[in-house]
Amino acid sequence: MNTATPQVERVELRELVCWRVRTAGAELLVAQQGAQVLSYQRNDEPPLLWLSPHAAYQAGQPVRGGVPVCWPWFGDLARNPLEVQTQFPHAAPAPAHGWVRGLDWQLLGIDSVEQSVCLRFTCKRPEAGFPGWPVGLELSLSIRLDEGLSLSLGSHNRGSQSLVLSQALHSYFAVSDIRQVRIEGLDGSSYRDTLDGWQERQQHGPLQFTGETDRIYLQLPSRLSILDPQWQRRIVLEASGSTSAVVWNPWIDKAQRLSQFPADAWTGMLCIETANVLEDALQLAPGECREMAVRLSSEPLAD
Repeated sequence: MNTATPQVERVELRELVCWRVRTAGAELLVAQQGAQVLSYQRNDEPPLLWLSPHAAYQAGQPVRGGVPVCWPWFGDLARNPLEVQTQFPHAAPAPAHGWVRGLDWQLLGIDSVEQSVCLRFTCKRPEAGFPGWPVGLELSLSIRLDEGLSLSLGSHNRGSQSLVLSQALHSYFAVSDIRQVRIEGLDGSSYRDTLDGWQERQQHGPLQFTGETDRIYLQLPSRLSILDPQWQRRIVLEASGSTSAVVWNPWIDKAQRLSQFPADAWTGMLCIETANVLEDALQLAPGECREMAVRLSSEPLAD
């Protein structure tokens, strides 16, 4: 669809309120729950983000795909650094990836300038529930659509005590065939292999996929890319405020056990989750606000 002026409309997908943004070059869909980007596609290209065809769109339940926000811890709280665990002693039962994926965020505003549209969301501690949520800890997310897609996650410590957090923008990328793509930019970085006792290893060359993969990469450069020869494109990730990322694909066996996930969907997706995890955890002094951001774009492969 060729749209001279950006269009923003409120839509409902089953139980979720969403915002659909159309520009001359792209289409974006964002759920108010979790401020979760659900889909993003450039004109005449396959989607950049993968969204499960079995997505449930249920209130209080994160949607499988897009870019869920993981905060203020990543994954299992017990697997986070001790400083993060002790920050949330009253969080039990602690849901995987923190509290905010299933909450309705507040839409602060939608700004449009020429072919750029920005949605601004905030998430504060609910008046009821989450007794482990530190007083004064606030979260915001800005989502900007222009020639690419930019997400900026801001954590603001308005309290009087220092805080330590883990977080991630859990991005699901669409690929032609996971067995044919590779990730560039990881060479020389250390990683923890969570499928092999969290052993520390070092990446040599680009990453190619031959089985289930769940790795936490550290000491990363600001730019990573997914090379997809079959679709003749490169997806580029440019991160700031982050030197860690999680790379994940469930492969055959685990795909059978995942919710909102077709059994064969593992072939067409992979996750590169821009993060602050392990020794890259976020340190917040009283009154401090820190941002972690990633910009997603695509470019054709040279012949």
